[in-house]
Amino acid sequence: MACYLLVIGEREALAWVLRTRRMAFPPLRRREVNDLRQGDRLLLLTTRGCFHNPTRDRTRVVGEAVVTSPVTPVDPPLELVGRTFDRGCDLELFSLAPYLSGVELVPMIPKLESFPDTRAWAIKLRRPLVSLTEHDGEVIRKALRPMTREPDEFVNDYLQRIRPVRPLTRNR
Repeated sequence: MACYLLVIGEREALAWVLRTRRMAFPPLRRREVNDLRQGDRLLLLTTRGCFHNPTRDRTRVVGEAVVTSPVTPVDPPLELVGRTFDRGCDLELFSLAPYLSGVELVPMIPKLESFPDTRAWAIKLRRPLVSLTEHDGEVIRKALRPMTREPDEFVNDYLQRIRPVRPLTRNR
């Protein structure tokens, strides 16, 4: 089975994943999304901007899931935070860290084989899935284990704290 970082760059998308136990993908066809199979492991990664405070937040791995269905079309496509998602799959969440915690990715980069260029590693996080070597998956999961619990212990806290993004309006 393969192991991937599941890159989540928006808090409302994270709330949707935690609430529905599904992942949705944008229309742009990516090889790694097409290669995703039942049984593959996903390490949920929130970017610095996910919670709208990049000076406070860090890029962190916050949980672990397993893909439980094939990637199939979403009909009708999902609209979330101004983006469209037309394919998706089911997930089983195995672990979750408390809100705004988890394993920071940046200090681990020099130890990970999947990021050979330690200066330009962040460019890889512009994709929804980042393939990891077996070694890297185990290194990250080992660091994550002491920080996580059963997902149901923390999901409600995430859902209560994540507020919908409201469009900016200007006073005239």
